[in-house]
Amino acid sequence: MTAQDRAVTVVPPSRRRHPGLRPMTPRDRSESHRVASPLELFFDLVFVVAVSLAAVELHHALVGGHALDGLVHYAVVFFAVWWAWVNFTWFASAFDTDDWLHRVLTFAQMAGVLVLAAGVHDVFADGDLTVVTAGYVVMRVAAVVQWSRAARGDVGLRRTATRYAVGIAVVQLAWVARLLVPDQGGLRTFVLLALAELAVPVWAERRGPTPWHPHHVAERYGLFTLIVLGESILASANAVIDALQDTEHLPALLLLAGSSLTLAAGAWWVYFSAEHHRRLTGVRQALVYGYGHYLVFAAAGAFSAGVEVLIDHESGHGDLSPVAAAATVTVPVAVFLLVVWWLVLRHELTPARSTTVLVLSLAAGAGALLPQAPLWAALAVVAAVVVVQGAAASPPRVQDPAGV
Repeated sequence: MTAQDRAVTVVPPSRRRHPGLRPMTPRDRSESHRVASPLELFFDLVFVVAVSLAAVELHHALVGGHALDGLVHYAVVFFAVWWAWVNFTWFASAFDTDDWLHRVLTFAQMAGVLVLAAGVHDVFADGDLTVVTAGYVVMRVAAVVQWSRAARGDVGLRRTATRYAVGIAVVQLAWVARLLVPDQGGLRTFVLLALAELAVPVWAERRGPTPWHPHHVAERYGLFTLIVLGESILASANAVIDALQDTEHLPALLLLAGSSLTLAAGAWWVYFSAEHHRRLTGVRQALVYGYGHYLVFAAAGAFSAGVEVLIDHESGHGDLSPVAAAATVTVPVAVFLLVVWWLVLRHELTPARSTTVLVLSLAAGAGALLPQAPLWAALAVVAAVVVVQGAAASPPRVQDPAGV
């Protein structure tokens, strides 16, 4: 029997060394009706703050004429936010004792995320990752303790959990050492350390896969998608508020509000039109799915910043050209749809429907070249919704489980 198929080990209270603590044994991967816990939902709340701050800073950078620097800093910040969430999510799917120490360590990671969020402005202002790194130290210490508990709790996964603990600790020490390098090593060292972060799960899982739950992981990714799309709903509301206060630009702002809401709703519809857990059939597929969602989440967050940019543009503020301003909305939407298509939809739809969704996703991004760009992009997304909804009643495509 593999580690993924083992049921949770029950240890009599007399064998527990510490009051109120339970051995951190792996959860049953075949557990039915597995859903996100209240602690996981509470944990997600801090990411609402972090994502919002990243979107606000991107908006300011784009409007201020610093598009390239803004996008680079946004990619850096969002990687930090996303990776913090990913580490907790996959661990909690495999190990979740919900004892008092697990809760305290989760709260410590939440504190680390808030420290990270406090450093977002410094990254956009001058590329300074000092505060962000400090937040990571808090989170990483808690994560290492969690993986160490998992190593003690199950003999079969001891080597895997130990690799996670060691890998996380070593890479975190490298992040701290980076602060001692002049200019913090620039973008090159960031990319190298980010790749090292991504390599830790690949290296650790080779010793034996952790028993993450496919349905649970898919649900958690769906919940984070809702968080980032929620920022675009707020941006749509801001367009309505500005329209009511600026009667001179009322028609344009109302059209933008309606179009952005349609884009957000269409993105939601397309994302949740397929059963994502079908793509989580093994470690390789899980890595593709999990890592690919960086672009899904980052694009959704950038979309909300783009709506704010267009509000400024329609109100006569900002120096961006009409095409550049429109692209801040249409391009993120296109990236969102294209990555969802690559990760999930192309495996679920017939070739004809899959190709149509691909073309419509590209058309949504190209809408920036047309007058009333958000409207044309919204129409393309609505057409994509019609295509995927039309396939809902059809049986799913037969796909080789080993395929990605």
